[in-house]
Amino acid sequence: MSNKLQVPVSKNEEVTVDIVGLTHEGEGVGRVDGFTLFIQGALPGERVRAKVLKVKKTYGYAKLQELLVESEDRVDAPCAIYKQCGGCQLQHLSYEAQLSWKRQHVVDNLERIGKLRVAAGPGDEGIVVHPTIGMDEPWRYRNKAAVPMGMAAVATGGDGDGLVSAERLVGGFYARGSHRIIDMDECMIQHSHNDEIVARVKEIGRELDITAYNEETGRGLLRHVMTRVGFVSGEAMIVLITNGDRIPQVDRWVERIREAVPNVKSIVQNVNKRNTNVIFGDVTRVLWGSEVIYDELDGIRFAISARSFYQVNPVQTVELYCKAVEYAALTGNERVIDAYCGIGTISLFLARKAGHVYGVEIVPEAIADAERNAALNSIENASFEAGPAEVVIPRWRKEGIVADVIVVDPPRKGCDEALLETILAMRPERVIYVSCNPSTLARDLRVLEDGGYRTIEVQPVDMFPHTVHVECCSLLVRKQ
Repeated sequence: MSNKLQVPVSKNEEVTVDIVGLTHEGEGVGRVDGFTLFIQGALPGERVRAKVLKVKKTYGYAKLQELLVESEDRVDAPCAIYKQCGGCQLQHLSYEAQLSWKRQHVVDNLERIGKLRVAAGPGDEGIVVHPTIGMDEPWRYRNKAAVPMGMAAVATGGDGDGLVSAERLVGGFYARGSHRIIDMDECMIQHSHNDEIVARVKEIGRELDITAYNEETGRGLLRHVMTRVGFVSGEAMIVLITNGDRIPQVDRWVERIREAVPNVKSIVQNVNKRNTNVIFGDVTRVLWGSEVIYDELDGIRFAISARSFYQVNPVQTVELYCKAVEYAALTGNERVIDAYCGIGTISLFLARKAGHVYGVEIVPEAIADAERNAALNSIENASFEAGPAEVVIPRWRKEGIVADVIVVDPPRKGCDEALLETILAMRPERVIYVSCNPSTLARDLRVLEDGGYRTIEVQPVDMFPHTVHVECCSLLVRKQ
């Protein structure tokens, strides 16, 4: 009996494929005699010639060879290393089409995963999913860069027997689907100051013969360079993430960075000795300057430390958080609970219109930042507590703190099941769900709907132009 897969294509075969959609990772979805092929770089509506790379039982992967029919939404990606770098996935799709696809991506998840009805148009029953809020200028929007470092061989000249090669420090984002670093000096979605800082740090590292961490051997010092830039303040923080406590010539390095980066306010070391893909380790120390830098969102000042969670796109963050405040429909008397409050960003937006805001977050350092940020803005109607939301909120309820509105902004994995149960037990009038992952959003909305809530509307916000990611703000109200 043959073990050969009974599919209409085979590895290394060249096929003509009609592209019918995009995956959540931005790959073209093609069909050959009903068989699905995923093709990087292909767009819906296109017909392409592709070479089959891998075949599974029900799907396969292929490499784009030639465009036979081109989508009217296709554009030339302006980034020189776009095809190699894995940082962006949609630069070859027009920005208007990106916004349209992101809305449809949200709709598809709500319907497929959440089994929720989405309104087909005005007057139709169902959840209203608004057009995606985009940016007037969808480039240079990121205020934070976390750039992996590596070593690469370079030719240094001849010695009579041919070229001599040596290794030098490089830094850039990973190639698609790998941990191979694409060395770069410019990223078109980064604030230009981040690019300049990373380039200067690499140059200084080369001068001082600093080695980069090697994932395979576990040796080498510099793992990542992280930079933060305040869009309003212009202040910069540099974090050197190292595979050890000691940095050779650390005083010289700090001195050279200060000379090369005039707006730097903080130079920090984070130590991560673990064999892991997680960027940060547990030990963080200030090498020079302040522990924090400052920035503003909609007139609210924030102190941002090396480990703070702070949205990377300040322009769209204001759009997102103002939408959350709008959905909360506050009159000045309500008690609001902000679960997953982080450093208090949404909490402080809400506090301007609420009676009192209670923020809870499992990371103690984030709560310290939240309290500092409330004090920084003389906001006295916000209080914060460190701990798991599903533990703290039920205790608050026993103490008589019952929320009129609960706001959640969980990580990509969505809300903890116990937190959803807590929300249903507390029965606030409104739930505002801010999400960075449409699939877990849809899953959690289903739970809340089954527990007595109705999803009224969802507002997608393009927090990350030219990537496949989309943020959403959703309004749920308690069924009467």
